[in-house]
Amino acid sequence: MTKPSTPISSSRRPASQRPASQLPVARRDWALFLDFDGTLVSLAAHPDDVRVSPHLKAILGELDEAFGGAVAVVSGRPLDQLERLLAPVSLPMAGIHGLEWRDRDGTRHTAIDQPAQLASCRDALATFVEAHPGLHYEDKGVSLTLHYRSVPELAEACREFFEAQHRALGDTFELIDGKCVLELRPGGYHKGTAVARLLDETSAFRSRTPVFIGDDVTDEDAFRIVNARGGHSIRVGHQDETAANYSLESVQEVLTWLESMTTRDL
Repeated sequence: MTKPSTPISSSRRPASQRPASQLPVARRDWALFLDFDGTLVSLAAHPDDVRVSPHLKAILGELDEAFGGAVAVVSGRPLDQLERLLAPVSLPMAGIHGLEWRDRDGTRHTAIDQPAQLASCRDALATFVEAHPGLHYEDKGVSLTLHYRSVPELAEACREFFEAQHRALGDTFELIDGKCVLELRPGGYHKGTAVARLLDETSAFRSRTPVFIGDDVTDEDAFRIVNARGGHSIRVGHQDETAANYSLESVQEVLTWLESMTTRDL
């Protein structure tokens, strides 16, 4: 089984990163995998505050054409949100960190049924959020996410609450700590497994050099998969510890680099 996302109790070894000026030259045989929040769009206090510009949609459409259909969005968001935000762009997508995915034609797949074990945690989470104004949670069916970006002073209380829920659920679930967000989800599925599935099972991606761009700890599994397959991993923002071997400073740098691929012959 592929190594799961790093739990909040574990540590990662630092890895050297090369700056944007040393990014690899784009090739037609790439398979491009793109995180969404913090990579294609700036992070917002609430997930519903994010908007996607027509310019970004145009870039994605042009990239899809340039790479022969080997472009996918791999996100922690549910597919419903990704489809709504990116419409009318139609790309392969993986949602909830690979727990669900859709083909280019819109056919949907789910890796696991809604876990019955989450029922008690749902009730406890709703009560916890109600008692702490400024928090927001998402019930994604197969996972539960708690956002505290608007009240960062509650970070420790949120971690303690989710750690207790994690202990109650047991080792078949993972607790992931991201940028002002915590998530409980079934173990064994993550962005790395989503990338591997596309590379192994989808003709448009098969036998290509994988490239993954992401900004958060939940992207580290994908970086490791891409590195193991001789591809290029790119982390967005300033981090001291990452498996990525390249870096970009910001969402704007990501968009500038992606757009440059659409304006020249590959």
